Amino acid sequence: MLQEVHPDGDSSCYQETWFGSPETWPLWAGDEPRRVELSNNDCDTGCCGGVFVTIQRFGGLVEWTDWQNTDDICVPVPPEIHFEAAQYDAGLARAVADHSWEEPVDTAARLLAHRIAATGWSKRWNCRLFSNGICVRERGESPAVSMSFATDDSGRMRGYRWYVMPVSVQEPVEDQVLRFVERITATDPRENAKGP
Repeated sequence: MLQEVHPDGDSSCYQETWFGSPETWPLWAGDEPRRVELSNNDCDTGCCGGVFVTIQRFGGLVEWTDWQNTDDICVPVPPEIHFEAAQYDAGLARAVADHSWEEPVDTAARLLAHRIAATGWSKRWNCRLFSNGICVRERGESPAVSMSFATDDSGRMRGYRWYVMPVSVQEPVEDQVLRFVERITATDPRENAKGP
């Protein structure tokens, strides 16, 4: 569908946006309507446009309505789409559970996000991950995962920091992630992370 509406577009559903609970997934349908960017031109959509849809849950139905193609308003957009809510939720869950496409760096990013959250690390050190706190470096670069966060000083967020985890294909990803999590959670990240 997006290929027809926006053939030169890039997906806006980045990997790290699927790491959290279902309510945080980009295509999750809640009771309140939510305008979702599905595709963009690898640029700011305010500048170069993209494809948007409004997603909302109505009891046992999920609706995709109010389609917009701000890249090319002459291209027809799809009509309203209705899904049975249980099937929709199951489809999202299947997509999130499918890791068959992952390269080692993608697996490392996913595992790191879950394991860091499970440690309570950010609460212990009074800091928080950014909304895109875990991101995979560009494919042309050496495979690595970057984790960004801000320190919380008396209620004010400050001090952008990050850790970078190189990912090797010579060692199991799970072992690399475990070692990285142990290193991060053993020390105060405000003193040991790299600054901007």
